[in-house]
Amino acid sequence: MNLAKAAALSRSTFFDRFRREVGVAPMEYLLGWRMALAKDLLRRERLSVTQVAERVGYSSASTFSVAFSRHAGTPPAYYAMVFHRVV
Repeated sequence: MNLAKAAALSRSTFFDRFRREVGVAPMEYLLGWRMALAKDLLRRERLSVTQVAERVGYSSASTFSVAFSRHAGTPPAYYAMVFHRVV
């Protein structure tokens, strides 16, 4: 991991310190941050799922959709539709 290298720590030491300071593992933190950003983009912008996936660091819309659905409990297209529905 580049962060461990930049901090001049082994991966295991970096992971242990990160978890102790932040409260979650680095990859769990990254997933949460990506999903928060994706939710914000889906609410505020009229972007395709592919565009949101790219903006939050996923190389494919399908991989992003699976991760988003697991995290949010609903597919990203449905999540966006709920916020952009005209009542």
